[in-house]
Amino acid sequence: MNASILLITGWGGGTQLLEPLQHKLQQQGHHVELINIFNALDADILQHHVELAHRFDVIMGWSLGGQLATLLTQQLQQQYQEQKTLITLASNPCFVAQSNWSTAMPQETFEQFKLSFQQDAITTLKRFGFLVCQGADSAKKDFIQMQKLIKPQPISLLQHGLVLLEQLNLTETLAHYTGQQLHVFAQHDALVPGEIIQNMPQLLAENVKVVCIEHASHGFPCFEVEQSVQIIEDFINTTFQAV
Repeated sequence: MNASILLITGWGGGTQLLEPLQHKLQQQGHHVELINIFNALDADILQHHVELAHRFDVIMGWSLGGQLATLLTQQLQQQYQEQKTLITLASNPCFVAQSNWSTAMPQETFEQFKLSFQQDAITTLKRFGFLVCQGADSAKKDFIQMQKLIKPQPISLLQHGLVLLEQLNLTETLAHYTGQQLHVFAQHDALVPGEIIQNMPQLLAENVKVVCIEHASHGFPCFEVEQSVQIIEDFINTTFQAV
């Protein structure tokens, strides 16, 4: 089954990080449009992306991009009564711990990161890159590769992204979304607590698949492309054949 996929990258590095994943999915026959993160707290910007997403079968995102994909599927259901297939990659529905979702980054840790970014954005982005790669056996090699792919991002966009990471809590959205869902996590993710792999199935409705990639880091969509594509491809084929 060939699907049209809207693919949203994560915070900090731009779309180039997911181009290998995009190209590999296109080789499988899918149409894949790759976009950057966006300020979903701006109603006009959000609506523009809702109308864009309306044209696709699958809404997929990595990390913050997965949260944005979740938000778009919610809006599409509300506005168009459509249930798109949702795929998230290393994405916590609530990135910073809140009262109803503790499987996340502690608030204090995030506040320190945010302050560090305000004081020295370049150094903080490099430290973030280490965290994206940390946990995999190939972490050093992955980090070098990542530095070649990263393109400078507008500071304003990165600041909006930090606000989204701090404020978005999409646990209830996922709990009530009955469309097809695939959530893929990494066993050694340094940014999304490993406990999420046990907690997500308790949160989610039916039509949901949760997969864990062993020995992988937060950056698996960039560095474990073959395995990521196989998981996505298997899910899409199963999902669309069942319809």
